Amino acid sequence: MSSRSQDDNVFKALAHPRRRELLDELRDEPKTTGMLCAAFADMDRCTVMLHLKVLEEAELIVAKRQGRERWNHLNALPIKQIHDRWISQYAGHAISIIDRLRSDLEG
Repeated sequence: MSSRSQDDNVFKALAHPRRRELLDELRDEPKTTGMLCAAFADMDRCTVMLHLKVLEEAELIVAKRQGRERWNHLNALPIKQIHDRWISQYAGHAISIIDRLRSDLEG
């Protein structure tokens, strides 16, 4: 998969607030699909599974089967890659503008 289409998948996955909430649930430790369904009782299991599928396609989670359970693990690397490619470059530019403004105001 090309870098551009992978970035698109990550942005698509992160665009939905419930998927971001699912990632937040996985931040500290992996959880089974059943645990995630219990944490999001307002969504049915099918909806949770659809969100997990989008996250898995974006490689934001890695699912591993252990017996009858499916364990979902956070993979933060695609988020870091988005940060490195998009956010850090623009943040650096914004900081340089603020620094120039501060210098102009002090000078």
